[in-house]
Amino acid sequence: MTIESIREPADLRRLSYLEVNELAGEIRDFIVQAVATNSGHLGSNLGAVELTLALHRVFDSPTDAILWDTGHQAYVHKIVTGRAAGFSQLRQADGLSGYPSREESKHDYIENSHASTVLSYAYGMSVAREIGVDKHRHIVAVIGDGSMTGGMAYEALNNLGHSKQRVIIVLNDNGRSYAPTISNLTQQSSVLETVDKTPLPDRITEKLSNSLTRIRMNPLYVSRQRKIESWLQGLPVVGQQAEKGMEAVKAAVREFLQPPSFFEALGVRYIGPIDGHDVRELEIAFRNAEDLSREGPIVVHVLTQKGKGYPPAEDDDEKHLHDTPVFDPAVGPPKAVPSGYTQAFADAILKEAEADSRLVAITAAMPGPTGLLPFQERFPQRFFDVGIAEQHAVTGAAGMAMGGLRPIVALYSTFLSRAWDQVVYDVALHRLPVIFCLDRAGITGDDGPSHHGIYDMALLCKVPGMRVLAPSSAQELQQMLHDAVSLTDSGPVVIRYPKGTARQVSNDEVGSGLQALRLREGDRKIAILAVGKMVAAALKAADVLAERGISATVWDVRSCAPLDPEMCADAARHERVITIEDGIREGGVGMSIAAAISGISGDCRVESLGVPTKFMPHAKPDRLLAQLGLDADGIIKAYDSAPA
Repeated sequence: MTIESIREPADLRRLSYLEVNELAGEIRDFIVQAVATNSGHLGSNLGAVELTLALHRVFDSPTDAILWDTGHQAYVHKIVTGRAAGFSQLRQADGLSGYPSREESKHDYIENSHASTVLSYAYGMSVAREIGVDKHRHIVAVIGDGSMTGGMAYEALNNLGHSKQRVIIVLNDNGRSYAPTISNLTQQSSVLETVDKTPLPDRITEKLSNSLTRIRMNPLYVSRQRKIESWLQGLPVVGQQAEKGMEAVKAAVREFLQPPSFFEALGVRYIGPIDGHDVRELEIAFRNAEDLSREGPIVVHVLTQKGKGYPPAEDDDEKHLHDTPVFDPAVGPPKAVPSGYTQAFADAILKEAEADSRLVAITAAMPGPTGLLPFQERFPQRFFDVGIAEQHAVTGAAGMAMGGLRPIVALYSTFLSRAWDQVVYDVALHRLPVIFCLDRAGITGDDGPSHHGIYDMALLCKVPGMRVLAPSSAQELQQMLHDAVSLTDSGPVVIRYPKGTARQVSNDEVGSGLQALRLREGDRKIAILAVGKMVAAALKAADVLAERGISATVWDVRSCAPLDPEMCADAARHERVITIEDGIREGGVGMSIAAAISGISGDCRVESLGVPTKFMPHAKPDRLLAQLGLDADGIIKAYDSAPA
């Protein structure tokens, strides 16, 4: 097999186009098998095979820096840079990361799994190169059309065009982010649609665009254009006037032959669209981009098909198997459906929306993973997917709230950090009735440090007027969402909950409002105050202690901000208190509880268990929690290790 002979990018350059195409098929089979065995991102990588091969045949990594935005599309890059053997442990503890990793390879420059950042990285690296510090010959930034919906990408584009930094931008346009891309930038550009589905005017425009691209990319055309411009500039007296005339002619030609380009309006040269599954065409485009980039930034617009070459991915209308659990590659994974806390939220928001017409739902390109697809189907006019634009989502929600609505912003916990300024100054400062529902809170596992939702409580609990709730069961989440609708009358509310299975409890184990819930009453020796998911560990630890004749009090904190004063007063009457949370320990909920207890009693010893202040690696959540002492055994160990 050809794939076995690829140890480094240079090996690709020795292959014929026939061999490259054979390799592309082998890589697709390899990725399907690896993801089927270990889980991971599938559709985006299947769509980027030929693109990646062409990049590494034209550019000389790591001398040329290839930067990947939203790096879940970098599996092929990892394979051709010598890491194919590591895919047997893809996303496993101590195994290969599912994203670019600086620790893994000299070919990985940025550990990047949050979208829309790569153009800013590229700008900075190009500045360093111009000053003479960075020795990279070319800087190539690969960004998807979904990432282009983020505001940071536009900020960087504007700066690149203004500064004329020599950056090659590869726009990998597959019409998708996680869900279909929410943008007009690339809506009409797909050459991958069948002729029957493509309107005639679009097909004509498409052919014209392709023809113009070939003209712009023709080396003879480029060379002659430069010679004419140089000759005109060199003419005495009339040089500047002639140059201005030439610019006018060029502008007129552009205006006549093609519509004004968004990129070129920003000062970024554009070529495309290019068939992203034709290695030969891609290589021509990239080699010409090398030459043209001497004059400033250039975009190579590449059209790819997410899930290319694997029928179950191609046929998945929702997300083209963007990410999958372990599955049988012969039949593909089962249709993804919400479960656990996500399903509880999906059910709860439908119920609340039926009762209150003011409720609207907002997400940032993730209607499926956040459980909003049923809401979208039931209330299409009250559902808003803004694309990968968390800042816009939050401030947009603020505007909706000002207009009398009750917006529910559904995001992953880690992605809300991208809109921190907007949460504080656009929502909280105005005391607006916005509800933030944060899925994937706490230790999330396989996706690693960028996806662990461990900072939310420590940050959000410090925001004036913010109410932060953490459910310990599916029923608690549903009750909290119901309560949040009225709580927002006095300002914003956050509900944060983990990925995975949710506890199921009876009605008498469900709290209300901003009150904590005492689940067990002990003999005043030890109280365990647990946040959210950690309640299950606290109850298990209490059972172990009971077997040793120690009766522990157990509180479900429920409201992380404000803390329930009754809970704090009760805890202060115990000899010892252990708090446990799946968030950052320093500045976290446990330390706030400790401060509250110290103001009541100086005799009560408080130990706070939480995540240390460091970036956590990828591994299964239960494994990481056990390593951190955030489970029943960790609570018992903390109890036993305390000085007498």
